[in-house]
Amino acid sequence: MTTKALDWKSRAISAAEALALVRSDTNIFIHGACATPAPLIDALCARHDLEAVRLYHLHTAGPAPFADSGREKEFRSVSLFTGAPLRKAIAESRADFVPIFLSDIPGLFLSGSVKLDVALLQVSPPDRHGMCSLGTSCDAAKAAAATARLVIAEINEQMPRTHGNNVLPFAQINAFIATNRPLHTHGSEPETPVEARIGEIVADLIEDGSTLQMGIGGIPDAVLSRLHNKKDLGIHTEMFSDRVVDLVESGAVTNRLKNVGVGRIITSFTNGTKRLFDFVDDNPLVAFYPCDWTNDTAVIRKNPKVVAINSAIQIDLTGQVCADSIGHRIYSGIGGQMDFIRGAALSPGGKPIIALPSTASSGRISRICLQLAAGAGVVTTRGHVHWVVTEYGAVNLHGQTLRERAAALISIAHPDFRAELERDLRTIRPAMA
Repeated sequence: MTTKALDWKSRAISAAEALALVRSDTNIFIHGACATPAPLIDALCARHDLEAVRLYHLHTAGPAPFADSGREKEFRSVSLFTGAPLRKAIAESRADFVPIFLSDIPGLFLSGSVKLDVALLQVSPPDRHGMCSLGTSCDAAKAAAATARLVIAEINEQMPRTHGNNVLPFAQINAFIATNRPLHTHGSEPETPVEARIGEIVADLIEDGSTLQMGIGGIPDAVLSRLHNKKDLGIHTEMFSDRVVDLVESGAVTNRLKNVGVGRIITSFTNGTKRLFDFVDDNPLVAFYPCDWTNDTAVIRKNPKVVAINSAIQIDLTGQVCADSIGHRIYSGIGGQMDFIRGAALSPGGKPIIALPSTASSGRISRICLQLAAGAGVVTTRGHVHWVVTEYGAVNLHGQTLRERAAALISIAHPDFRAELERDLRTIRPAMA
């Protein structure tokens, strides 16, 4: 089968026509991150005749008008991992949140546990074989496309065509709009002194030949910017951003010592700038896969020296890690933290790392605490935690007693809070402090 470039454009319809196919009482998947199909979302929300439409998604980019106040009877957002556009709506009970491992999300759709009626996707134009690419976000979109009754797409000429298990046959798209617009971007913020110090400490833990997983943000960027002197690093991650491109260009990342995807960067989605999009476009050395495979611990552990670098909001003195909420207020999600923390622990020579600043609220609150805040979710259990890093050092809690863990964590807390933590600890376990 071949598809001429002009043929597909002639079949495009307007966003209003495409979204007219949506009915009330349906379940819809929305493509996320840089692949968020904003024109389709806008057209959906322009309708005011719908009721009880449930919208399943990971973090989306840009506005989320479906979660605006007053639209609760029409739309119900269900975040499988959330971000800034949905936090307020979730806090006000106008939207919902599902705590779930990233690796388990495709299974919700593939198993029929969540029956999807519609998938709203942003994809690349079809190639000469009639195949579109899911572009910058394969994650759960592949499963959504495979199981939804209707696939409605934004075919964007600026969406990168990426390699891996992330193709979508043009023939499976039921309706589409044609666009030629820049993708949503996510740039880096200037590095803070605390992030710089954490980056130095974590970088010292990374050996030549390690396979890296990291998220996005100041701490991962600070670590990555300090790895240019390393040799033969590999990347197997759920996502990556622009700083990985720097490491490839400097020669630090070769992927040659990996056992899974030798010679290739393996990811499920990307989040960054146009420089990143240009890097992944038609690059056979970058492969995108669904997150139930990239985040499978049985796959992760096959690589040597897996270093998983993940963040936290709080950690208590027994090692319980909260990474998805500030008390009862949902901030992000479980994501892939547990998938990679466990996968790294099972990898030969692996190092699971939780990295966080020692304080929050401009130094007024210690992130290392006697106990997690009321309502805080335990994302990584104290049985799974290994390395914990702040700007004051690195400690390995694996195999340590509760007393030893408390002492180790207090040693890397901010000095202003160490005496208080020791005093609080004595109130509940006099022999531990």
